[in-house]
Amino acid sequence: MCAVMLGTMLVGGGPLTQGLLGPSGPGFGWGSGLGSSDGAWGSSGFQGSVCAAEFDAGKLSALRARMQAFVDQKQLAGAVTVVGNEKGIASFEAVGMANIAQQRPMAPDTLFRIASMTKPITALAVMMMVDEGKVSVDAAVDKYLPEFTGQLLVASKVDGVTTLKRPARPITVRDLLTHTAGLPGGFPAGVGDLYGRRHLSLAEAVLVSSQQPLDFEPGSKWAYCNAGIDALGRIVESVAGEPFETFVERRIFKPLGMTDTFFYPPADRLPRVAAVYDAKDGQLIEPAKLLIGPTVGARHPIPAGGLYSTGGDLARLYQAMLAGGRLGDAKVVSPESLAAMTKVQTGDLACGFVPGMGFGFGWAVVRQPQDVTAMLSPGTYGHGGAFGTQGWIDPQRGLFVILLIQRVGLKNGDASDMRRELQRIAVESIRP
Repeated sequence: MCAVMLGTMLVGGGPLTQGLLGPSGPGFGWGSGLGSSDGAWGSSGFQGSVCAAEFDAGKLSALRARMQAFVDQKQLAGAVTVVGNEKGIASFEAVGMANIAQQRPMAPDTLFRIASMTKPITALAVMMMVDEGKVSVDAAVDKYLPEFTGQLLVASKVDGVTTLKRPARPITVRDLLTHTAGLPGGFPAGVGDLYGRRHLSLAEAVLVSSQQPLDFEPGSKWAYCNAGIDALGRIVESVAGEPFETFVERRIFKPLGMTDTFFYPPADRLPRVAAVYDAKDGQLIEPAKLLIGPTVGARHPIPAGGLYSTGGDLARLYQAMLAGGRLGDAKVVSPESLAAMTKVQTGDLACGFVPGMGFGFGWAVVRQPQDVTAMLSPGTYGHGGAFGTQGWIDPQRGLFVILLIQRVGLKNGDASDMRRELQRIAVESIRP
């Protein structure tokens, strides 16, 4: 029988059994027992489990203690980690607290703000439209969003005077997907706190971005750009004829059984959301204000970073990526579009937040493994988030890893010790 490592959360009918052994995703169930090889987590499920022959259980068991050490050192309040492959999950651990003040333990079904881990999902929605012939990655953005017509470029800024000119070419969908459009990453005065207030609709926010001059010629540089990813979400919204968040729920989350992934979590899910912490003077404190504001009353889904999700839901998505764009009978993207998303599309441009990276369509891609990526294969792809979350897929090894934490103030979340240790233990646990 194949088995999945559940850590100690399963013992005694604790949070794991209370929260996750309920109704399962489409077509999946635990069968006759928790060790069933065709099992699935309840509302946050995954398909299958991984045979012990593929991972060394003893080595994987070190992951829990390593994450607990970060909690004991007060670097984290708590963490959820997931390790798996195309067949399912090998390790699913929850340590520490989801909310210190409430003394609420971290659980496998805890919801996290995954922030920029949203970006590859937005890119996935675009590539679904490419598969259907409704969008071309090489088309000018103004083909789908006319407000971008005639956009200008900053030629110079001297003594407070800005001179504009026309760019050599208009920005394309490809430019947005690869962060090479030249769009300013932030927002102008008056709407600078757009993500905090969330008072504008996606259409209104993208209209504002379309009227800003470009910072550089399209395709000439890489510059991380939230506004560009939001524009991709608006393209999907415009072409599909429905709100962006409705499209991704209907076309991605529902088919994959990702029943705990939302731009606007419903009221009954909010008690499961983990609190965010910063570290000060050796203690964990809750920040007075977050980059991304509350979802209640929000009008902007934030395609660049607005999702909440769980370890189980993200595991389903990453299984589908390893399986060529499908999970069971659910197909979300063609193998050809998936290959285009996950290969380097930025040439030799300097990219990313750690050395040796390139960018595909929505995904960061490891070109030359080194430092925090040293244990990963070339071609590994993934993304991090502003609250320290990380998710990476190594196709050569058939491996995915997920780190879910809620921590601001890290020097560089993409280079965190938590990410490094998760990847190290996961890779070392793969049997030859």
